[in-house]
Amino acid sequence: MTRVLTRQTWRLAPPAIVAAIVLAVWYFGSYVLIDADRRFLLPAPHEVVKVGFGDPANLAELLAALRLSAEVALTGLICAALLGLALAVLMSQARWVERSLYPYAVALQTVPILALVPLFGFWFGFGFSSRVLTCVLIALFPIVANSLFGLRSVDPALHDLFTLHRAGRLTRLVKLQLPAALPAILTGLRISAGAAVIGAIVGDFFFQQGEPGLGQLIYVYPRRLQSEMLFAAVFLASAFGVAVFWLFGVLARRATAWHSSQQRRPYPGAPR
Repeated sequence: MTRVLTRQTWRLAPPAIVAAIVLAVWYFGSYVLIDADRRFLLPAPHEVVKVGFGDPANLAELLAALRLSAEVALTGLICAALLGLALAVLMSQARWVERSLYPYAVALQTVPILALVPLFGFWFGFGFSSRVLTCVLIALFPIVANSLFGLRSVDPALHDLFTLHRAGRLTRLVKLQLPAALPAILTGLRISAGAAVIGAIVGDFFFQQGEPGLGQLIYVYPRRLQSEMLFAAVFLASAFGVAVFWLFGVLARRATAWHSSQQRRPYPGAPR
């Protein structure tokens, strides 16, 4: 029991120390570097907590916006995961399909999404569907790239074994390629989960209509000089992104615990 507590302490101590340093620098900047009449530019942490999360009305506004942003992000992530995995499977089955589709997937990743957001508003309106589409475009490429890498990286000896048993294309895909590619697929999903949160915030930031999400609040608060609420909204958006990234990381480790790539063999003297 003591050993477990010691291990947990060593695991939590570094991020706790970094958080303490950040808070100290924040307080120093708020009370020392900035004059009192300009302190609204960088309110102290306790003021952000008091105004943003201590006031029931402000907290309700933030949580309602978080709910909308979460719905957009999760819907976009599901759509991107289904579409990205389907494209990766198609490209893994034939090289000519990969040569036909993959350049466009790369081009989609390089297109400035901020330039397309206004077009989505004109074409599909400024509601839920346009925000989801923004999330899909941002989150799609990591799933495609990682899934295709995993499907293409199966051990050739295993392919020879399936050929020896005269396995069909579907059997090879379901029983060999997809299980072997699962760690790579989940890694892409984990990356795309964070990207989907960014897409939800970005889409809401530009679609200044309808029920407000966190992005719209982040746009509105500076214009009202509500700096405490601005910091609270930014913190809530960041916390949501970290929570989603962590959740999918846990799911990935649980789902791939059987995989050889997850069997860690620490080098001699490595911290446990």
